[in-house]
Amino acid sequence: MSAYRGRTAIAAAAVSLAVSLAACGTGAESAGSGGAASGEDGFTVGLLFSQIVQARWEKFDKPLIEQKLKELCADCRVEYGNAEGDVATQQQLVDTLINKDVEVLILSAVNFRSLRSAVERAHDAGIPVVAYDGLVEGPISAYVSFDNERVGKLQGEALLKAMGDKADGGRIVMMNGPQTSPTNIAFKRGALSALEGKVEIGKTYDIQGWKQESAHANMVRAVAALGADGIDGVYAANDGLASGVISALKASNIDPLPPVTGQDADLPAVQHIISGEQYMSVYKPFKAEADAAAEMAVALARGENLDDIAETTVDTATTKDIPAVLLDPIPVTVDDIEDSVLKDGVYTTEQICTPRFAAACERAGLIE
Repeated sequence: MSAYRGRTAIAAAAVSLAVSLAACGTGAESAGSGGAASGEDGFTVGLLFSQIVQARWEKFDKPLIEQKLKELCADCRVEYGNAEGDVATQQQLVDTLINKDVEVLILSAVNFRSLRSAVERAHDAGIPVVAYDGLVEGPISAYVSFDNERVGKLQGEALLKAMGDKADGGRIVMMNGPQTSPTNIAFKRGALSALEGKVEIGKTYDIQGWKQESAHANMVRAVAALGADGIDGVYAANDGLASGVISALKASNIDPLPPVTGQDADLPAVQHIISGEQYMSVYKPFKAEADAAAEMAVALARGENLDDIAETTVDTATTKDIPAVLLDPIPVTVDDIEDSVLKDGVYTTEQICTPRFAAACERAGLIE
């Protein structure tokens, strides 16, 4: 693998890529700062995300990765694109970046199998791929994410705790993400490791596209099938699904609401937790994940090994011993908000404690 292919060609590619991607209508943009790559260490990094349904991608992951890349390589440039949930769009974005000779690609894949051929083409072109927040098949060079099975287990354990006496033999509904990636499969497997044998799973749904409205519709069906008094808890795999669940429970006039889990510590979820409508979420410190991805990308582009970055390895069906960073997720209930998302500066008290939530914030001790 060549660490550099010529700075002049890279600079020209970086300028033209933004134009060509925008012309294709992919929603991609040139997101680097400091102009075209120049200097001894300058090169172009491709950054491709899978969707915009979850606010974290554009609000946290993207700027954090760009910031760390800038710290590590002042003359580097980032070319960014978001597939907005469409496999064909992401394949097109990967191919465009390959043709423009990026030195390394950070990729959060829409579908871990469908991007295999694109990853193989990048590998054949000498472009290492860092899989971000979820594995992808093909010869990837590195992987960074959270311990996704532990995420699910933390959610399941928290749900049992919130259910109290009903944790022994109570009935729950499971609202999972799409079972089309190892990440989402791991969430569900981890949750089941805590829940199976303890509670009855009355209904279970795998929500394609993580769509909040689908979670709402399925929760309405679950209430109709099981009865308003027949649901003691809801496992929702992320905060978007949790929001759909909560709106359906409220529309069904269920009061009090059963405990509902979540993931990602989105701002509306944090407010739901404070108000008592959602029991918990899982906070995944985005900066640690973004920093690790940037460090891996820069090392790979410079032809360096990852021994000082990756503490473990993972396997896929196509690739073994992939250098990996697996970070620890953090469960967040109302008692943990101050020491997690507030402490890390993800949100301010003012952002959380809007007038609508002021009284709840007072009860939680966040404001006086």
